[in-house]
Amino acid sequence: MYKIMLDAELSKAFDVWSGYLNARTGEDPQVRRRLRSTLQSAREAAAEGDLASARALVTEMYDDAREAGLPWAPVQPGPCAADRQARDYAKDELRQVLPVQLREDLDSIAIYLSVTGRRLQTAPGLDAATRQDILYISARAGMALDLAHPTAARRELERLKAIARRCNVAP
Repeated sequence: MYKIMLDAELSKAFDVWSGYLNARTGEDPQVRRRLRSTLQSAREAAAEGDLASARALVTEMYDDAREAGLPWAPVQPGPCAADRQARDYAKDELRQVLPVQLREDLDSIAIYLSVTGRRLQTAPGLDAATRQDILYISARAGMALDLAHPTAARRELERLKAIARRCNVAP
């Protein structure tokens, strides 16, 4: 699962950069050629299994575009946005690898987590510590789902439900 997430990060970056480089923005053609060459090198490194080099090249592209002052170039997403985008990309890959029953189980847990978390987040009168616990437990559950570990995800869901009961919120 971890490999799928890492592959998804690169796939997302490759798609973003390809889209940008294929667009006609009128920006410095020399810099765009250099970026296109770096993207090709990153793709080749990834194809050869050298993911560390591929990631370094993608980071170099963000830096190069920023230093060149390209206003329409992609900007490197923050950690939360990058994780969210990688998970979105990984979902397609997981669908091909995981058995149907496991996927359905994970989807069901995700729905319960989403509903319970949303109800808790909108509950009036929760103190800051409880809200922080809700975010932490939700994040742990999300990681468990990302790693296709239904037992851990269910355990975190039960923790959220316990908070909901304690706060008189319907789970």
